[in-house]
Amino acid sequence: MLIEFKVANYRSVKDEQTLSLVASKNKELADSNTFGSGVSDARLLHSAAIYGPNASGKTNLLLALDTVQRIVTESSLEKRPGDDLPVEPFRLDPKSRAKPTEFEVFFISDGVRYQYGFSATDKYIADEWLFAFPEKRTQHWFSRTREKGEYQWEFGPSLKGEKKLWQKSTRDNALFLSTAVQLNSKQLQPVYNWFRNTLRLAGINGWSPVFSASLCKTGGKEKIIDFLKKADLGIDDVHVKETPLDLKDFPQSMSDALKNEVVRIIERERKYEIKTVRKDSGGQDIVFDIEYDESDGTRKIFSLSGPFLDSLEKGHVVCMDELHDNLHPDLVKFIVSLFNNKETNTGHAQLIFTTHETSMLNQRVLRRDQIWFCEKNEEQATVLYPLTDFSPRKNPPNLEAAYLSGRYGAVPYIAESPQI
Repeated sequence: MLIEFKVANYRSVKDEQTLSLVASKNKELADSNTFGSGVSDARLLHSAAIYGPNASGKTNLLLALDTVQRIVTESSLEKRPGDDLPVEPFRLDPKSRAKPTEFEVFFISDGVRYQYGFSATDKYIADEWLFAFPEKRTQHWFSRTREKGEYQWEFGPSLKGEKKLWQKSTRDNALFLSTAVQLNSKQLQPVYNWFRNTLRLAGINGWSPVFSASLCKTGGKEKIIDFLKKADLGIDDVHVKETPLDLKDFPQSMSDALKNEVVRIIERERKYEIKTVRKDSGGQDIVFDIEYDESDGTRKIFSLSGPFLDSLEKGHVVCMDELHDNLHPDLVKFIVSLFNNKETNTGHAQLIFTTHETSMLNQRVLRRDQIWFCEKNEEQATVLYPLTDFSPRKNPPNLEAAYLSGRYGAVPYIAESPQI
């Protein structure tokens, strides 16, 4: 479960911006769109929508989370001494360019609330810290601070294990968290696992169809078909055939070692032949190739079906950029409704998405605290703020009309076309 995410000095973000999934005390849609965290009295939101004009920084907010995930899961495994870290500071201010980028995440993993963060340049980790709150008690597990090229370390008594070994093994461009887990810290494993397994991020195109296809092969086909039918795609069945790689297909001049490496990489995205089935007017099955015969929207819905169904069951935190892309507005509402429904969202999964689909700016679909806006300020820096910053009226306005009229900001100001 994600509670809150903070980022500062990252790409278009200059000053610290905060995305919170803590529900307000408002009772609207509380039974469906919010849920109890289990570790505090505060309720959390099942979803959050981020609106704003193009180039306002919506994507960068999700990329920031993606960057955190990449550094946590890769810094101790694939990075070597001297390798750059994937961070980029705000470039339109000289002081910002010289400062580290900072990330902080508040989340719940295995029933414990954590506060984890770090700051980094592209060359080194500048700071790193972790607090745990078992049974609502604050425990400082560790922190490191870089001063004049050297790290100052602090370890709390609650963190057990080979702390000195983990400290000595942590490179400048690697996280202590990742290094300690790599060296068998069981206590830090739930923190690492949250970033590796619970956080799931996708770009505009979502995911490849591989995961959905694999579910069709491993017992999840009925759920996939039900998802596609509820999305009104007219699909009655899906045929999936795996087409494994054969080393004989590679050139003879390629070494066996290189062949095996290529196979290893490609196996991450296994090859499937996917066919959709529709019935004609006489009731006969007609087969279509999903790659060549289906629309971009249909392919996207199929690709989303597996990851979304898996996330709803297992309680993942799903982040998706431009959810509306290639999808009808009613399909977007359908997807969001799956998360804002305790019957379909049995794992308390959360969906964070950016969109331009304004028809969901409706208090029958989203609570006010689920709606966020993003815009650039006079410094060309991203500013993120919730709808709850605006005082509600006794008679709630039409949120869509109010937003499009500019009442909440976060809309483009487009100059009139010049006369030719």
